[in-house]
Amino acid sequence: MECFKIIAKFVIFLSCSCVLLSSTNPVFAWKSCDFPAIFNFGDSNSDTGGLASAFPSFIGPPYGETYFGKPAGRFSDGRLVIDFIAKSFDLPYLSAYLNSLGTNFKHGANFATYASPITLPKIVIPTSGGYSPFYLYIQYTQFVRLNSKSQAIPHPGKTSTLPEGEDYKNALYTFDIGQNDLTEGILGNLSVPDIINRFTADFKNIYNISGGRSYWIHNTGPLGCLPYILTAFPSAERDEFGCAKPYNQIAQYFNYMLKQAIVQLRKDFPLAAITYVDIYSVKYSLFTDPHKYGFELPLVACCGYGGKYNYSSSVRCGGTITVNGSQIFVGSCERPSVRVNWDGIHYTEAANAFVFDKISTGAFSDPPVPLYKACLKA
Repeated sequence: MECFKIIAKFVIFLSCSCVLLSSTNPVFAWKSCDFPAIFNFGDSNSDTGGLASAFPSFIGPPYGETYFGKPAGRFSDGRLVIDFIAKSFDLPYLSAYLNSLGTNFKHGANFATYASPITLPKIVIPTSGGYSPFYLYIQYTQFVRLNSKSQAIPHPGKTSTLPEGEDYKNALYTFDIGQNDLTEGILGNLSVPDIINRFTADFKNIYNISGGRSYWIHNTGPLGCLPYILTAFPSAERDEFGCAKPYNQIAQYFNYMLKQAIVQLRKDFPLAAITYVDIYSVKYSLFTDPHKYGFELPLVACCGYGGKYNYSSSVRCGGTITVNGSQIFVGSCERPSVRVNWDGIHYTEAANAFVFDKISTGAFSDPPVPLYKACLKA
């Protein structure tokens, strides 16, 4: 694979460049931001009901059990990082753009769907092993449509369910996408530079149509620590914490290229505040020192069945399996609140809350801007 040919050249660089972000120049700003709306682009790490709206039978119990008490379109037992971001600004949880039932986009919209890649997928859902047809460019076109509908109403009333024109300029734009491109690439011809080039093009499109100035971009997490990767590649070299080392290196390479692209985007758009958020480091700490943060069994799925990692691609969380002639429902573990991984691919609400608490401070941001000052340039 192209990635493995290039990754060796970056291992030394990556190991030498892991400098604490807090060592960079501090932010000299006194006010906090008052975002009227949030527009999110991403995959299942931030999907609040998009895929469930497009494919209603795709997600069922026990998803959502911890917070919502029922499936709520999220691939977790509860809330996601994007939910905590919205809550921190006293905004309602984002409605999925694809949800046509009683949705309100007054304070933004969520275009993310499960299995969405940045690039055009070769195989799409509902085909087995397929990815979401709503890849990043399609999410951009959906945003364009929402924006045009809002602009067509020059003076929306209080009962309007669409953002006002100025809200697009003053909103926070969040991105959490890339994991599916890497997963797809692992099984095929992976070209990280091509993925990043596509992300850059879509970002520019969104910037130009929105007039927005505040962008909060997550890098991708440690792929090699997820049960679905550990199960699929049992012979892959493990690091000292049990994660599959080569697949974490792929994620690190993607993150390096993404960060370089953002440096260029800041030059291209000097009026924008573009924050790169190191989700990888925060999530990886849950695997390197889980007990310090009150977690246990980080490599084992809470909701799953079978094997060392409690994960099987043949029967997933919420499914059924026949054991000794009896149908068994694949449910969750007893204490999701102390577990890191939910279903072999996604994180628990407890882990998502931990991640939010860490990244919102600015300690893992470049520049080191806390979330509540994401509209300000360092």
